[in-house]
Amino acid sequence: MRTSRNGRPYAHRAFRHIGYDNPRHVLPPLRAQGVPSARRGGSRSLPVLTRLDSLPYGVCGARQHSATCVPGILARVPNSAVLAAQHNDDTFEDIWEELNWRGCVQVSTDPAELKKLLAGDPITFYCGFDPTAPSLHLGNLVQLIVMRRLQLAGHHPLGLVGGSTGLIGDPRPAAERALNTHETVAEWTGHLEQQMSRFLTKGGGNSLRLVNNLVWTVGLSAIDFLREIGKHYRVGTMLKKDAIATRLASDAGISYTEFSYQILQGFDFLELYRSFGCVLQTGGSDQWGNLTSGTDLIHRVEGATVHAFGTPLITNSDGTKFGKSEGNAIWLDASLCSPYRMYQFWLNTDDRDVIERLKVFTFLGRSRIEELAIAVVTEPFKREAQRVLAAEVTKLVHGPDVTAAVIAASRALFGNGDPTKLEPAAFEAALRELPHITATRDVSVAQILVDVSLATSLSDARRAIGQGGVFLNNVRVVGQLASLAEAGIEPGMVVVRRGKKTLAGLFVV
Repeated sequence: MRTSRNGRPYAHRAFRHIGYDNPRHVLPPLRAQGVPSARRGGSRSLPVLTRLDSLPYGVCGARQHSATCVPGILARVPNSAVLAAQHNDDTFEDIWEELNWRGCVQVSTDPAELKKLLAGDPITFYCGFDPTAPSLHLGNLVQLIVMRRLQLAGHHPLGLVGGSTGLIGDPRPAAERALNTHETVAEWTGHLEQQMSRFLTKGGGNSLRLVNNLVWTVGLSAIDFLREIGKHYRVGTMLKKDAIATRLASDAGISYTEFSYQILQGFDFLELYRSFGCVLQTGGSDQWGNLTSGTDLIHRVEGATVHAFGTPLITNSDGTKFGKSEGNAIWLDASLCSPYRMYQFWLNTDDRDVIERLKVFTFLGRSRIEELAIAVVTEPFKREAQRVLAAEVTKLVHGPDVTAAVIAASRALFGNGDPTKLEPAAFEAALRELPHITATRDVSVAQILVDVSLATSLSDARRAIGQGGVFLNNVRVVGQLASLAEAGIEPGMVVVRRGKKTLAGLFVV
């Protein structure tokens, strides 16, 4: 078995890509100006495990993935035009006031101190994302946008990907997570790094820096973990955390593995505080117990005060779960959720929710959002706010060119334009979001209507054709017995429409 320089075997071959043999560096931690050291009064403190900015392969310490090795994910060069157009609203006194107006703060450490901190000199903050899936989703997008707002205010973002915590997963309310393989977590870590890089700027004085907590945990032995980290935690306090209490009250209970998750997340904050002078962590309010795990640990070990705030969990007014479309998550990866589907998801936002969504998910200013709020009340049938929301978020995630193609496809599918003139990829993606089939040109149009469930029977289909209510690529079908060939359809893609809004997709071979 291959061993590292200190004689210990590597934990797992999937981790060899980290790029150095001994993760337990003896270099002193970096300290930002104004961040006090806790090494005072002769007290013993935790061992320094890493000096993160000294690692090869960039600050994250993980293999860099190229766009070509991760097909489908948002791994292209960051959309500089979209990022350049973003700005905070200068009608607010400071970023803390704007975050509260936008509904991005539900719980926090001392609000007055946070307001003062964020209005002062630039600070370093972080938010973490575990690779428990191959892509980020809309819930994660909330955090990315909060990070971007703080970056626009001049603060320094650290994007943490949980190469180690992703091997465990934070406790879910109902049951234990299925553990993914080391290779899978390593691959997904690269995916998430690429996605984060698309939403925050790299370069300049407050560039996004990516970090991976596998760097400072992979070489930490169980004995060291228990002695140097675990001793600062009290089981009684850990049991009171909402996520833990919920699981203990459930039939499934909780394993020691997931019970320990909060300690690992607290350790992350401590390491980033030491290496970067990081003094703020953001996350979802459902993670509040894990966020305060870090603030408490730093206070005990370093004698310092750091901060955290949690964004509210977004819920729909009708009681359905936000971020789901027909039971499927809205992923940021175009191969898992097409841009067309994402656009339609936002376009279908309830009038009761659309203004709050505009505040959280777009960089539109207060005055523009207030104008759209009036339009929702006075002219709801125009759905202007929903159209703006859908366009803004799709542009943020997939870029302006893709968004323009998706909007054109959306209009064409409902009769406003020629579908055959659409960008082929956008047209195909739109059709595949509809009920769709493949057929040859000799099949009758009536049979197609039955097969795609736009008619209950052949007689129902022929009646609809006779009434002039059936369209192929927005051309009315004439002839109740016509085949696709007789209707002028060539091999390719076809949108089948009955009436104004009932659609299906057809791929003709």
